[in-house]
Amino acid sequence: MSVFLWDEPLAPDEREALINRLAKETAGRGLETPTIFFLEMHRPVAFLASQGMIVLGPMLGPLLGIERMQAVSRLLREPGVVDEIIARIEEEATQRRAGRTSAAHKEES
Repeated sequence: MSVFLWDEPLAPDEREALINRLAKETAGRGLETPTIFFLEMHRPVAFLASQGMIVLGPMLGPLLGIERMQAVSRLLREPGVVDEIIARIEEEATQRRAGRTSAAHKEES
């Protein structure tokens, strides 16, 4: 584990995987609405949150995993990423609803 990972930008595949994982976990738990509200409210301070994670890394790292905190911090540092996360959460929620609807229709038939 390198201390300098806080400074490096995320690789495109790592970035997409992290956004997808956030969206799938959020939609899978049915928390898309509160998560989107939270992201919308905190959009102006996303960069500050990324910097706060650097400061709190030594304290929260053992609890949450330092690699995970570094990845999220590096992701939130990017401009416009909140919009991408929200869009992916909405897509995932729509796909899950469509899957449940088609499964319900198959059971009724």
